[in-house]
Amino acid sequence: MRIVLENFDIQKIRADFPILGRQVNGKPLIYFDNGATTQKPKQVIDAIVNYYVDMNSNVHRGVHYLSQISTDAFEVTRRKAQAFIHAKHDHEIIITKGTTEAINIVATCYGRPFIGKDDEIIISAMEHHSNIVPWQMLCDEKGCKLRVIPMDERGELDQNVYRQLFSERTRLVACTYVSNALGTVNPIKDMIEVAHSHGVPVLVDGAQAVQHIAVDVQALDVDFFAFSGHKMYGPTGVGVLYGKEELLNKMPPYQGGGDMIKEVTFEKTTYNELPFKFEAGTPNIEAGICLAHAIDYLNNIGLESIRSYEESLLAYATEQLSAVDGVRFIGMATHKSSVISFVVDGVHPYDIGVILDKLGIAVRTGHHCAQPVMDQFQIPGTVRISLAMYNTKEEIDTLVAGLKRALQMLK
Repeated sequence: MRIVLENFDIQKIRADFPILGRQVNGKPLIYFDNGATTQKPKQVIDAIVNYYVDMNSNVHRGVHYLSQISTDAFEVTRRKAQAFIHAKHDHEIIITKGTTEAINIVATCYGRPFIGKDDEIIISAMEHHSNIVPWQMLCDEKGCKLRVIPMDERGELDQNVYRQLFSERTRLVACTYVSNALGTVNPIKDMIEVAHSHGVPVLVDGAQAVQHIAVDVQALDVDFFAFSGHKMYGPTGVGVLYGKEELLNKMPPYQGGGDMIKEVTFEKTTYNELPFKFEAGTPNIEAGICLAHAIDYLNNIGLESIRSYEESLLAYATEQLSAVDGVRFIGMATHKSSVISFVVDGVHPYDIGVILDKLGIAVRTGHHCAQPVMDQFQIPGTVRISLAMYNTKEEIDTLVAGLKRALQMLK
């Protein structure tokens, strides 16, 4: 089947991803684990090779040619990331190892100075562990408290309760844009407006959003926004923390070392300006440079075309899976991204995943680093199908057939 939207040709796109041509257990690979990490197009792979062949050098440190071209390429990524999420300034873009490090930077550098004993941090019931544990660690250290926005049986946050959670002690809201376990798309702009009406800043975990949804941090008026390269067709080990300039300027550095300093003596150190204040040591240069190529790839296809195509896949997969006897969906929010989580009563998700793997079909099973979500639904985990722009309806048909075969064996 050939599906073409504006600037979107599925066969051409699939041809850009070399790994999709390989076999697993003698079967063509069908990759439905994109929520964990996406595959990489040859444009990104070629850029990685090119860096080591033609550019390899440290950045921000040298006057020689290779250092200069590597530095220039690294800073191109910063500017492209700025444009990608519509930040006001390129120095509001901090290059990190990924979303987890970005959240930890905020928990450490904003949390420690500005959140104290008996203060409160609001998070949601659907957070990834990386947006729970750093705040728990801060609470243990500072004596502050977590307040949790509850979630209903559809996997939607209770916005009425959210409004009631604010008090004079509320110091921060940290919430995911899109649930990695359920696919729920939260009304994040409205939630930011509510928090700001109380004078409370907001951090948004955008790891599952930026590859599916166009993000404008200025339109959202979000205070901090974090995302990872490897979930948006880029390399692992690189991500972005966006922060409003005035907040980042108030925050102390995350780590000490090279590049984050202006002057060092044994008596005193003067810290560097933004963004370098938060980028101590040699970064993952290759990944940092090549993230720009992933951003270019998404921009060339167009996020609106990607969103439309993935929505059609999500609707088709939901319809086809709902016809399989025994399948029970976990999380049926009105607004969803391209994630389907399901269980089959009497069958462990792990067993389904193992059999599907034998058929060349890669899915994720378990709690997806969102164990409180599973606890709420009183299940050990789910089978998660996370779709990407290179997936097809034919692959979904193969998945459904494979699932029926697996259930015949397991029931």
